[in-house]
Amino acid sequence: MSAAADAAPAELTPAERVRSLLAQAVSLSLTTEGQDYDLIGMHSVGPKGRICLHPPADSPLSAQVAMAPHGNLATLLEFTDVAATAVRDRIRAKVTISGWLTPAGGGHDEGRLRLDTARVTLRTTAGSLDVGLDEVALAEPDPLAVDEAAMLTHLADAHGDMVAELVIRAGSQLPPGILRTAPLALDRHGITLRCEYRRGHCDLRFPFPATARDTAEAGEQVRQLLTAPRRCANLQHSPWSRSTRV
Repeated sequence: MSAAADAAPAELTPAERVRSLLAQAVSLSLTTEGQDYDLIGMHSVGPKGRICLHPPADSPLSAQVAMAPHGNLATLLEFTDVAATAVRDRIRAKVTISGWLTPAGGGHDEGRLRLDTARVTLRTTAGSLDVGLDEVALAEPDPLAVDEAAMLTHLADAHGDMVAELVIRAGSQLPPGILRTAPLALDRHGITLRCEYRRGHCDLRFPFPATARDTAEAGEQVRQLLTAPRRCANLQHSPWSRSTRV
């Protein structure tokens, strides 16, 4: 591996991060003028990240859209990325999307609402970033996004020894006094662990030796991290999380 690769391991782009969160999400918060809604299982994400809502035909939201001037209702959607494992500060990111809701059409689309997107913002502990609409449309979700939660909980529940071994490989990079470590995030490029202390926490990023295209390859990449020479375990603080030295 080159020195440049060691210094800047591959990460999901902001647009891929947005698309991955949308692929994972089963709920969202929606705000219109004077109304707030929590929608569970009432949205879908199509090609290029196009969002559609599927509220009941007699819902207050459907009535609001029907009564809006020209059938366009200004709205703000918020998707929250919550870690699957029970770690401190479980919110990993938030995506807010503003735009206008309009009826999607008749026939099989009866009652469906289409979001015409105006702005996409990704918020992480590293800060807030507006993501270009073209970038979001062209990006693809990470191939592990839909299965990430199940993989992380399985790793935490059934393979604590593997997590502990990865922490050992961090060596002197870690401050002393770790109380608990748990897997925090997983994508095709690597795995992130959260190490908790009496005050604060730090996150460790382990880049995979090779990109994982599916869950089977991700499992193999984790095993390779455990068998590779320690000098190859290139640990990086996750750019998505706050790192706290204690």
